Amino acid sequence: MSSSYAKNSLSFLDAVAMGTGVMIGAGILALTGQIAEVAGSLFPLSFLVGAVITAFSAYTYVKMSNAYPSAGGIGMILQKAYGPTTVAAGAALLMALSMVINESLVARTFANYLLRGLGMPAEGWLVPAIGVALIVFAYLVNAAGNRSVGLLSQIMAALKVGGIALFGIAALWAGGISFEAGSSDAGAVGFVASVALAILAFKGFTTITNSGAEITDPHRNVGRAIVISIGLCTVIYLLVALGVGSSLPLDQIVAAKDYALAEAAKPALGQAGFYLTVALALVATASGVVASIFAVSRMLAMLTDMKLVPHSHFRMRGTIRDHTLVYTVVIAGGLTVFFDLSRIASLGAFFYLVMDMLIHWGVFRNQRKTIAARGWVMLTAIGLDALVLGAFALLKWQTDRPIVFIALAGILSVFAFERIFLAARQSRSAHHHESNEGG
Repeated sequence: MSSSYAKNSLSFLDAVAMGTGVMIGAGILALTGQIAEVAGSLFPLSFLVGAVITAFSAYTYVKMSNAYPSAGGIGMILQKAYGPTTVAAGAALLMALSMVINESLVARTFANYLLRGLGMPAEGWLVPAIGVALIVFAYLVNAAGNRSVGLLSQIMAALKVGGIALFGIAALWAGGISFEAGSSDAGAVGFVASVALAILAFKGFTTITNSGAEITDPHRNVGRAIVISIGLCTVIYLLVALGVGSSLPLDQIVAAKDYALAEAAKPALGQAGFYLTVALALVATASGVVASIFAVSRMLAMLTDMKLVPHSHFRMRGTIRDHTLVYTVVIAGGLTVFFDLSRIASLGAFFYLVMDMLIHWGVFRNQRKTIAARGWVMLTAIGLDALVLGAFALLKWQTDRPIVFIALAGILSVFAFERIFLAARQSRSAHHHESNEGG
């Protein structure tokens, strides 16, 4: 059974559009209010610091992707760094799960903005119901094939990058650059912890890495697409964060944290601006879910091909990629139903930062000479990740202890599961080899 990757099916612009699609959907719309709640009135700086740390992290991915472009690229990077081991398989599965978590985060954000646009409270059973409906829609778009994903990503990315940038500029024009510090302003630990969520807002660049084998001229275009998408999103994030901070006092941003842009549009741009912002939010979140599901289903198919995760077709027809698309949608739908935005974001940050440190360490030890990479950049990325993860864990221990236990249990369960699976597969392989020799 083949995963049927289609080489050259995604252009350079498709790749940039998919990367920005995932990042902007999560970063600005889902996380602006969450970051403001943790960082206080300096929350725009969280995005800037997050961009700097992401730049250090992206170095490893760019160097490895240029050398070994591959569908499911994170799995490839980890296997090159660690071999077919529990560490490689566990970290790759953490990455896949963090991407699925991102889908549920953005799906619930879509629901919040839709309900606010309809004049309804963003609460109750309608939020997860609408979120799941969006995930099902994204599944149908992905099932239609790569050209549908690429074309939709380009159209939606152009609309939302331009529209959201105009929102930020207009809000700054109307309100000027000013912030009203409030009682929820955090100290140094709170600010550093907020950067964990800002990093999560940038992690969508890995969508490009995970589609490497399907991008035209991948040795050149994968790295270029990553750099350009991060740069674009940094500008957009700063514009919008400054615009939101100038339009609303901090306490109102936090109160409307699940739909902060829509609330910020009212004083800055009036009722018409409010509805325009809601429309942009719906476009951004919908395209973000489509692009994320595309990437994670490819990554899971790649891990299956590499025999790092088990696979069962559950009587479904089609290729491995068709099956992993269904798995992705089912898991994302479940998370959308059972977790709120704050906990979804926290879980994604824990999973992603642990995986990111493992990637940098493995490549530093075993691949940096092969790909002619600078070791100090990777070690700096590890140190920055560790600092941010430590502050975030400390903050969550003080404010939401259950999510720390859930994240820890999830990480340990992933590595335990992979250890058992790989040991069983190795045992079956050895038994099969002995049987053949005996025959």
